[in-house]
Amino acid sequence: MTSTPGPAPMHFKIVIDALDPHAQADFWAGALHYEVEDNSELIGKLLGFGAVPADLTVESHGRLAWRDLIAVRHPDDPYQEESGTGLGRRLLFQRVPEAKAGKNRLHLDLHPGEGRREEEVARLEGLGASVLRRVKELGGEWVLMADPEGNEFCVH
Repeated sequence: MTSTPGPAPMHFKIVIDALDPHAQADFWAGALHYEVEDNSELIGKLLGFGAVPADLTVESHGRLAWRDLIAVRHPDDPYQEESGTGLGRRLLFQRVPEAKAGKNRLHLDLHPGEGRREEEVARLEGLGASVLRRVKELGGEWVLMADPEGNEFCVH
């Protein structure tokens, strides 16, 4: 049987609104064991060409970063060397002026592995997350948590 080639799978990232994108990126990089992207080389080039104003940047982790955008990526996924932009699993945090209101319409489920839920919940609390409630239903057990800005996620 031969298959007809179709379009390649689409690359995507999950974009999360944040009051403080850099703090959120640090939390989620720690939570997921991801890396905060280093866009400093690209930013330096753009500043050097006069293509962007300096007030769009900040110093973060001792390097130039975008003031209002920062992403985290899986450490094993490919990335563009000249820009630092990940080409795989990524979360992008963008600054918005308003705090989170209401329930998430999308959330992440974290699966730390068999028998590791409580250890992971404690580790995430140490990073700044909070437990909202522990759920025990016929379909399973998990802990509903909130990140430092109140975005809900589950640890299974």
